[in-house]
Amino acid sequence: MADNNKEDHVDDEIMDDDDEMEDIEEVNEDEDDEEMAEESEEKKVFLPGDPIAEGEELVFDESAYTMYHQAQTGAPCLSFDTLSDSLGDKREEYPLTCYAVSGSQSAKGQQNHVIVIKMSNLHRTSKPKSDEDAEESESESDEDEDSKPELETALVKHAGCVNRIRATTIGEKHVAATWSEKGKVHIWDLTRPLNAVNDSNIMSTYVRNEESPPPMFTFKGHQVEGFAIDWSPTTQGRLATGDCNKNIHLWTMKEGGTWHVDQRPYNAHSSSVEDIQWSPNEANVFASCSVDRTIRVWDARAAPSKACMITAKDAHDRDINVIHWNRKEPFIASGGDDGLIKIWDLRQFKNGKPVASFKHHTAPITSIEWNPNDSSVLAASGSDDQISIWDLAVEKDSTEANSAEGEEEPSVPPQLLFIHQGQTDIKELHWHPQLPGVIISTAHSGFNVFRTISV
Repeated sequence: MADNNKEDHVDDEIMDDDDEMEDIEEVNEDEDDEEMAEESEEKKVFLPGDPIAEGEELVFDESAYTMYHQAQTGAPCLSFDTLSDSLGDKREEYPLTCYAVSGSQSAKGQQNHVIVIKMSNLHRTSKPKSDEDAEESESESDEDEDSKPELETALVKHAGCVNRIRATTIGEKHVAATWSEKGKVHIWDLTRPLNAVNDSNIMSTYVRNEESPPPMFTFKGHQVEGFAIDWSPTTQGRLATGDCNKNIHLWTMKEGGTWHVDQRPYNAHSSSVEDIQWSPNEANVFASCSVDRTIRVWDARAAPSKACMITAKDAHDRDINVIHWNRKEPFIASGGDDGLIKIWDLRQFKNGKPVASFKHHTAPITSIEWNPNDSSVLAASGSDDQISIWDLAVEKDSTEANSAEGEEEPSVPPQLLFIHQGQTDIKELHWHPQLPGVIISTAHSGFNVFRTISV
């Protein structure tokens, strides 16, 4: 009898132990669930417009960028252009070097400048994935352990704020055109300031003597200020400029380094001309967009009154700010105050309907540009402090689980590859034509130069 009681007691203990184990397992499962929930929360993707709790701060994900650097030039430079160099095309090896020219918008009463910029020693900022890349990165790190990105600038005095600046090459000379808020368009020879950023001795002389080369040529015929300006990619020295009084003037370079500007304006627009783009392959064809919500395509061989060939009316619901002509495909991208990005096929332009329209930005589009190395990819900036990168080759997968009936659709278009933030009041962006995937952008808060893992 005593033995039976002993066995019962042992069984009870075993049962108690089992209960305790179950309790422990339940606790562990609860803890695991909490940890998984926390990890899930930590890994949640933030989209612009999502609420931010008090005390939270957005921090960019370094792993999403191959390269990311910032630069400041003093006064805000809200327009710029890249400058080609002789260092080679499609450069992938770090550190990188790039050149640009910008124009300042200083406070009233302060001197404005055209600024030639050299950014060098732009190193990789994310860890490479492969072992070979890791060894290469370690080698680069050892060689440049104490070095940092470098910024050299050479200033040229400019009368009034620079509304917009665009650069080109004429022979071996770098030239820039600026739209002044004073209603004048200036042409600048950038040879001397470029030499200064490339040579410390020349820079010392340049600064010591307070050098500031005057403009090569100035056109006063617009009489009001403007923003639209573009150099022809097919004819050296040919320029088109559009003003806030709806007039477009064409420039032709003459011998001796001067220009002839046709006094007869192209004026089919009914309001301010905001942007101009020359065709990448037709020497006499250019496009323009306007506050009048139209996009027009022109033939420069015709008389100005008859030059407008095609018009897309009501192309946007509000002002059209920017356009960009695809260098490889017959597409024009446009961005307006309505926050929309639209793609126009020139073969169907007369229909007046875009082949694609994307709504992501919540404020006016301020800049748009196709990737020169990938004709299906473009980038756009907006007044909502975002840069968006898009790939038009991406199509929605109708077989995905989330496409099932009753399931919520994705909150972003499938063509949206990347969202870049961190700048305040972004005004302009450009892909660097010699550095694949590299974007330079400017804002009131300064310059960013970056390359994402998406492109």
